Amino acid sequence: MKKRPRISAFPKCYLEEISQKRTMSVFDWIQMAKDLPAEGLEMYEGFLWELTDSFLGKLSDELSRCNFEMPMLCCSPDFTHPERSKRVAAVEYQKKMIEVAFKLGGAGTVCRVLSGQRWPEVDLQRGLDYASEGILACIPTAQSLGVVLGIENHYKDGFWLYPEFAQKKEVFLALLDRIPESPNFGVQYDPSNAVVAGDDPLELLDAVLPRVVSMHASDRYLAPGASLDDLKHAEGSAGYSKLLLHGVTGKGLNNYPEIFRRLSESGYSGWISIEDGMNGMGEMRESLLFLQEMVETFYPTRE
Repeated sequence: MKKRPRISAFPKCYLEEISQKRTMSVFDWIQMAKDLPAEGLEMYEGFLWELTDSFLGKLSDELSRCNFEMPMLCCSPDFTHPERSKRVAAVEYQKKMIEVAFKLGGAGTVCRVLSGQRWPEVDLQRGLDYASEGILACIPTAQSLGVVLGIENHYKDGFWLYPEFAQKKEVFLALLDRIPESPNFGVQYDPSNAVVAGDDPLELLDAVLPRVVSMHASDRYLAPGASLDDLKHAEGSAGYSKLLLHGVTGKGLNNYPEIFRRLSESGYSGWISIEDGMNGMGEMRESLLFLQEMVETFYPTRE
């Protein structure tokens, strides 16, 4: 009997507090999450205040003690940086994070990669060259540990100046075509990011479905009075645009019943991680319960 997808949680609401301000630790988040209906907790590189064995060991122990798995580690390598030294450093750092993903989650853990920022001085072809070179340089490390690199159709890392180089579907697919199929590489699909890019999330899913290894689930809205054109004008400002709002998953623009139908028909059984809580833990719980309902509806005969 085929397995069902499993649900994990990511505290989008506390990203800045844990990663930048450090007024809250990842251990605080784990304690808060204990009562949530989730089997795993997704991690972000900024949550790891140290990369020492002692810190990672303590984090791994705390996750286990609270009965959580660590299925995904989100990293944001800037493989498209115009300076070669920065691109080399991004590759070396990403290799280190692959090792961290293995220490926290073991073989099969998904370690997210990105293409890099959409630097104004880097044209399309150079960007595709830089991004594919960076990803290909990291795959051997992933293979050696059994970790899976998952490239996300992303909008913008919370601490970047520019949006994702491969944000648009045609660029994302062009980059994907440059990476040979491998059990250690695939797509981390995010339907909300497709909406923000002006793409159809279902069309993108159809294009990448055979290579999906993990998924982010959220529902995205534009702030009242804002437009996608306004979002474009926000490029060059550090951080995540305030023109974008998160809400309860299942109540926004994404057609989750259709998304889950296609995932189920394809045989997908990986992790689905919720990005939520911007308006409180109550909304995160509501989103998690919605995802569980979707799994039960579209995977009725699976374990």
